Amino acid sequence: MPPRRAVTGRSQEPRQRFVEELRLLRSRKGDTLRQLGETLGWDWSLFGKMESGHTLGSPEVVQALDQHYGTPGLLLTLWELAAGDPTQFKERYRRYMTLEAEALSLWHFGVSVFPGMLQTEGYAREVLAVGGAKGEDLARQVEARIGRRELLRGDEAPPFRTILSEAVLRASLQDPTEWRRQLEHLADAAATPNVTLHVLPDASGPHGLVSTDVMFLRLPDGRTVAYTENAHRGELIEETGPVERLQRAYDAVRDLALSPAESRKFVMRMLEEAPCEPST
Repeated sequence: MPPRRAVTGRSQEPRQRFVEELRLLRSRKGDTLRQLGETLGWDWSLFGKMESGHTLGSPEVVQALDQHYGTPGLLLTLWELAAGDPTQFKERYRRYMTLEAEALSLWHFGVSVFPGMLQTEGYAREVLAVGGAKGEDLARQVEARIGRRELLRGDEAPPFRTILSEAVLRASLQDPTEWRRQLEHLADAAATPNVTLHVLPDASGPHGLVSTDVMFLRLPDGRTVAYTENAHRGELIEETGPVERLQRAYDAVRDLALSPAESRKFVMRMLEEAPCEPST
């Protein structure tokens, strides 16, 4: 008995397969993107982005599509496979980097490390090495990380606000000299017109971003997107509802943080405590 053919002509890559199914089902239904948006109650542009692969959408949106198309569980299963595909993490980060370069303003919260665009070379090297990078790969990642600092330089640099947990400023590097350089770089950056620094004291207690590094990007089309990151993965969030919830948490954290003037004083005190380079 000849083996059954398993080839369907559809992509075996999870994200692309999800996109193909979305397009196919809408085509069969005869809906335009605007009609789909009006029927389901979401902005039609969201469905366009899902069908172009720019976003996967949320589980709630996908469940609504399953119900609309009469495919109970099909799209949600494909969505789960696409969302869990480890190859997607790098793709999401690449898209985030593209959006970051276009952003009109940026807001950041750091719970564990300095933001990449405020890191010195020595700091970036140690942090990336702890994450497992080494050799030529480490050198390339450090170079890319340091290159991001250019975004905050020049007359057209976008406004950048960062809130750093006190823990970030207490987690010194193994090399005392490099640690001092990092603190000096932070102090210098905070003195520039387009950078605003807040320090969140440990005494502030629990808050809505207690375990989440997050960056918000305000884009030229008026949208705001968020990129969240932990020790294992990063996620680009473009859906309005989740972004707004993160923004509310961010605003609450900013209310708990020190003012920019007090934050600069905090960094200067840290510099006074940091070891000096040995005299020769």
